[in-house]
Amino acid sequence: MGNLLKVLYNREGDSPNRVDIFVDFENAQPTELELPVYTQVEVVLRKAATILQELGGYRGASNEIRDAISNPKAENYQEKAWHTVTPLVSQLKKYYEYSTLLETTVPYLLGVLCSNEMTSRQHLESQQALFKQFAEILDFTLKFDDLKMTNPAIQNDFSYYRRTLSRMKMSGQEIQQANFDVNDAMANRMSLFYADSTPMLKVLSETTSKFVTENKELPIENTTDCLSTMAGICRVMIENPNYRTKFKSEETVMFCLRVMVGVIILYDHVHPVGAFVKTSNIDIKNSIKVLRERVPGKVECLLNALRYTTKHLNDETTPKAIRNLLA
Repeated sequence: MGNLLKVLYNREGDSPNRVDIFVDFENAQPTELELPVYTQVEVVLRKAATILQELGGYRGASNEIRDAISNPKAENYQEKAWHTVTPLVSQLKKYYEYSTLLETTVPYLLGVLCSNEMTSRQHLESQQALFKQFAEILDFTLKFDDLKMTNPAIQNDFSYYRRTLSRMKMSGQEIQQANFDVNDAMANRMSLFYADSTPMLKVLSETTSKFVTENKELPIENTTDCLSTMAGICRVMIENPNYRTKFKSEETVMFCLRVMVGVIILYDHVHPVGAFVKTSNIDIKNSIKVLRERVPGKVECLLNALRYTTKHLNDETTPKAIRNLLA
């Protein structure tokens, strides 16, 4: 049976809510049919680890900026702050540009995983390597946003850069915008990106919603079923001890949790009534319980993602018990 073991259905009869499948996220390799898409997506994914490593080590220019603000007439402090911030902002530009790569990559993957040729279950059974790549994008997204949210230097550095650039223009200094790695136009786009507390997740949510809107030949159920099936797979692989023993690394558990949360958020943005209603194809109650019970102390950022980046949690249709679980 390969990496896929079995598919069961939940107590609600024919509704395929409980998808009991093992997907080998640690070792899945592309089939010949997957290889063309897999190869193109892999080019984008290769950059993700470096970005996370850089962002994790981002120290910012807080001291230099503080000195410059405290000594507004001291040219040496102003120059030091400017020359320290400029390469950091170029670094932030690289991360923003990577988000635009994901904007084109995610629809490319969804177009294959949500096509009319197969059901969502069949897609995920036969295209495990592409599922893994989509999961890796979600994993990167939640890691990136957590690092960004916990590092105020990012927003402070960028704000100082924009203020200084504006002040230089207002004072009549000769500025050749073409010589700046981040000119006004780019700075405006980056500002919208970094202003959000979870910028990568916002990009993915908007991109997935746009995919559904623009691909009218694909029923919306193709996408929502694919996302809910992904969420179920990740949850059950953590719940089932027989599956968990197959993981070679404990990090794979966290990977599954991040992916589960990511697809729940995407589903909530795409589905007309969201992920939290009683009729949802996602077992939201047990998904939250898995987060709370399985890895204590390590998942607050994921619980916060469900609290603050979903679309329908606070709707009247959300059961009180679900709200209480996330309180």
